Amino acid sequence: MTNSIIDSTPLFEVRADIPVAATAQEIYDVVSDLTRSGEWSPECQGGEWIAGEPSSVGAIFRGENLRAEDVVGWAPLVRGTWYTEARITAAEPGRTFRWMMLTHAQEDQESIWGFDIEPAEQGSVLVHHFRMGKATAGIHKIVADLDEVQRKQFITDWTEKLEQDLDATLARIRDVVEGR
Repeated sequence: MTNSIIDSTPLFEVRADIPVAATAQEIYDVVSDLTRSGEWSPECQGGEWIAGEPSSVGAIFRGENLRAEDVVGWAPLVRGTWYTEARITAAEPGRTFRWMMLTHAQEDQESIWGFDIEPAEQGSVLVHHFRMGKATAGIHKIVADLDEVQRKQFITDWTEKLEQDLDATLARIRDVVEGR
């Protein structure tokens, strides 16, 4: 058995931050309402809470996503509209909000997105982060027919895409929170 980049742990770990001229609670109220994600996410168009108390630990959110054809255009990705489910793993008002992506059978995956809010002199600093420990079922499906060179290129290209998404998300959230 050969080692593949897909067996790396963590497979992805990205982080970005931005200053926001607002209180931690004002920011938290926006980022913890995933139904509003269409206002700030590059791919998630919104969705609905399907289990539990919305925005609380244990609640499950079903997101509607839309991916353009040119996103890592060479890779065999899901394009157009598709749906995901995520379970809220941390919900501390004014501090942190995180969710774990689930399989289609609602099993946990090592794919966790989140926001942390830190105090600053002029408002707050919003931190957005993503970590994928072991590759998810979706990643395994994407790379199944790729050779190792292509797999490495996919990880490089996808990491770049994730970094761009984090930056875009933060800028959009700041605009929403600051009323721009």
